[in-house]
Amino acid sequence: MSNYRRVWVPGGTYFFTVNLLERRRCLLVEHIDLLRDAFRAARAARPFHVLAIVVLPDHLHCVWRLPEGDADNANRWAQIKSGFSRALPAKERRSSRRIARRERGIWQRRYWEHLIRDEDDLRRHVDYVHINPVKHGHAARAGDWPYSSFRQWVAKGEYPVDWASEPIAWDGVGER
Repeated sequence: MSNYRRVWVPGGTYFFTVNLLERRRCLLVEHIDLLRDAFRAARAARPFHVLAIVVLPDHLHCVWRLPEGDADNANRWAQIKSGFSRALPAKERRSSRRIARRERGIWQRRYWEHLIRDEDDLRRHVDYVHINPVKHGHAARAGDWPYSSFRQWVAKGEYPVDWASEPIAWDGVGER
């Protein structure tokens, strides 16, 4: 059994990567409204503030901030994942282990989590969220991808509208 260590900081800001089990599937964008519904339901049950998000066909990246005194990311993700999965017809292949555990075969069990340390770390992760559709070849420019918070950040004046319009070699450190 793996020993995953999570950082529990009440009121913390976190970056996440969450993947579909079968990375060749496009469920997240094909059923974007169901994913939005799952996020809304999770936020209604356990509030959190989404600072930046991008949804790609097979994975998503998100930066969110928890309320003061609250460090429960795991149950929020469990609710989002289960809400989305329950809304889909059960057509996916499942391993015997998943069947025995009564699990769907939609999501990878784990997710990547990073506690945001400071404003520079936040900026780099928000840049990473917004450049991701370009990095993966889904859009020529960050502003072209419809399943992203990029346009909201442009409207707030945080990015120029043509940010990431030129082909770039992404090294994980964002520059604006």
